[in-house]
Order: sequence, then structure tokens, then C-alpha cells
Amino acid sequence: MAKGDRRTAAQKRRALDQNALREYLSNQQHEIHICEICDELNDESVIMDAITVQRKSKVIDTKLRLLNKYLPDLKSIEIESGEKGFSINVMAFNEQNQGSNG
Repeated sequence: MAKGDRRTAAQKRRALDQNALREYLSNQQHEIHICEICDELNDESVIMDAITVQRKSKVIDTKLRLLNKYLPDLKSIEIESGEKGFSINVMAFNEQNQGSNG
């Protein structure tokens, strides 16, 4: 028997608000702007003073924090079936990569 959604109305509304915010942030293409700024900082032919570099670094840091807060990393999901049933392992993508290096 399938169980219904047991979230309260407030939890459902909060989830909708979070999804709308994630979509809004995705559409703003912050990650593209971050890459453009990184390319500018990496280009040795462009001469920048220390204040400009500091401002660009601050923009990168702020946008990365915003993205990390509302656009979480992808998850890795493994589903295994055996004689005794199913087992599901959910692991953050970064944790999985770190575990394979060590």
C-alpha cells in the first residue's frame, strides 16, 4: 500500500518556495558569471589593481555561497536488490569522490 504525502501544509508551501527560489537562481546563471570572472582573473594580459581583484574575489565568494545554499550538490543513489529485498544507499557526490581517493 502506497503512503501519501505526510507533510504539513506549511512544509509543502516551504518546499514549493524553495523550488521556486532554486529555479529563479538557476535562471540567473550565476555560475556562468563566476566562470567569466575567473577567466578575467586568470588572464595575465589584463592588468588589475588590488582593489579590483579583491572586489571580483568577493563577488565570486558571495555567489558561490548563494549557490551552495540554495542549489545543493547532486546526490548519488545506489539501489541494490538481493534475496532479502532492496537496499538503497544515498551519498553526497563530494563524499563519494573523497572516499574513492583515500
